[in-house]
Amino acid sequence: MKNREPTLSDRASNALFVAVMRLVQRLPYERRIPAAGRMVARLAPILGFTRKIRENLRIACPDLSEDEIKRLQREMPDNLGRMLAEIYSGEEFVARVHDLPIEGPGAETLEAAHREGRPVVLAAGHFGNYDAWRAALAGRGYRVGAIYRPMNNPLFNEQYVSTISAIAEPLFSRSRRGLGDMMKFLRDGGMVAFGFDQHFNKGAELSFFGLPARTPLSAAEMALKMKADLVPIYAIRQPDGLNFKIYADKPVPHSTPEAMTQTLNDGLEEMILKHMEQWLWIHRRWKVKRT
Repeated sequence: MKNREPTLSDRASNALFVAVMRLVQRLPYERRIPAAGRMVARLAPILGFTRKIRENLRIACPDLSEDEIKRLQREMPDNLGRMLAEIYSGEEFVARVHDLPIEGPGAETLEAAHREGRPVVLAAGHFGNYDAWRAALAGRGYRVGAIYRPMNNPLFNEQYVSTISAIAEPLFSRSRRGLGDMMKFLRDGGMVAFGFDQHFNKGAELSFFGLPARTPLSAAEMALKMKADLVPIYAIRQPDGLNFKIYADKPVPHSTPEAMTQTLNDGLEEMILKHMEQWLWIHRRWKVKRT
């Protein structure tokens, strides 16, 4: 299905975003990334991020102090701004991360799968900078693809896909054709990343931060269907705000899609609790509130 024609609002918002990105691109990389972080943090109240972060934190972490909530209202948008500036920095960003070592108990699994030509399903949340680990894996010669959902704004979607394609390819859209191409890539021994940490109406009602959360089972289902390893992976932003640690967690044992996906939720929750500001708290992840 073709993208809809862009509206006037689409054109205006895309033009503003492009102008901001062009402005920050004039700065040297080490100044550009923190500058973009500060810019998005300052715009957070206007963009509605501040309210959404507070609402989600009150649902998921009701015992969090007011000081900690305010810190996360500043630092999560800062991480988002840094991430956007990084992926729009193209070759400069890739050069900083493509030689990073892959750490964690899943690193050996990834290496063995690559060597033996076996498929891998990578489970990724909206955490840190999820394009940093793609670049790091591609830098090691791994064949890394990702499935993505086209954005509502067709102008922004076009340039965003072009930008992330420059980091690592292939990319597969959530469409019938994209699904077919992605499965062929896996059969040929590729690695494909699936997101699992956004609300999905048709998903299974699993637990996340002790609350019911509709969660897509697609990563686990694909791993079972393709007899592929299911490996959670993270790019953890380091204290300097510019560098990353690439961490591959232990492969999730094959069982049922629900049990496997709950393991993914539990692992992501554990990682978020260690680095609260690095998860995208602006999604409406929970549709029910704690009583």
